[in-house]
Amino acid sequence: MPVSHKSAISFGLVHIPVALYTATQDNDISFNQLHKEDNQRVRYKKVCGHCGKEVAFGDIIKGFEYDKDKYVVVTDEDFETIKTEKDKTIQILHFANLNQISPVYYDKTYQAIPEAGGEKAFELLRAAMMAEQKIAIGKTVMGTKETLLAIIPREDGILIETMFYADEIKELQKPYTRPPVNEAELDMAKKLIASMDTEFSPSKHKDEYQVRLRALIEQKIAGKEIIAATPKPQNNVIDLMEALKASLEQGTKGKGA
Repeated sequence: MPVSHKSAISFGLVHIPVALYTATQDNDISFNQLHKEDNQRVRYKKVCGHCGKEVAFGDIIKGFEYDKDKYVVVTDEDFETIKTEKDKTIQILHFANLNQISPVYYDKTYQAIPEAGGEKAFELLRAAMMAEQKIAIGKTVMGTKETLLAIIPREDGILIETMFYADEIKELQKPYTRPPVNEAELDMAKKLIASMDTEFSPSKHKDEYQVRLRALIEQKIAGKEIIAATPKPQNNVIDLMEALKASLEQGTKGKGA
């Protein structure tokens, strides 16, 4: 697996060289865009807006539009020039509790692996954070952006989550009215939650729609007729308490089966 980013975790005066590897992957089925008339691939070309010629990847540079149709060119060397030593490391700013951070701030997950010579300090940091039940908040420059990070210890290593800044999070656009909930409804809802409470096991969860989509593609390749899934009958329970009771009974029957 290729390294996504090389850096070092700066922890006080401790310097821990690390490599970051992407921890997730996209398994979705990909589709090509086709011309409706002849089912041939639609190709995209990068074309110069001035001369109309197609531009090769190696001839494309970065530019910032500071005025209408006026650009200043910024090179990779320019980006590196303004980086300080702190920018090149993952600087731990402070420690915090994991439950203090809303999931909306998380963006992308990386696995951090210590480079040669950094294993002892890496394990010390991981073990200390686990013992104190803390995560670290840090930042570093990745690409052309200073990125906020959550450094999260696990039993088997350290995960690093890139995070959004506060000004990148949208406010709740459509707040909802919060009607009162009576004690009987709340108690029944708690019982339903308790009946469905089980330890999270990632391997138990599969993308079932992708399985059906692959089957559909295979059927179409074989020229078979596509048969729509049979819709399940809808349970038109309108009363909230009745819906909760029915759900609880259904869950109890499922456990006993």
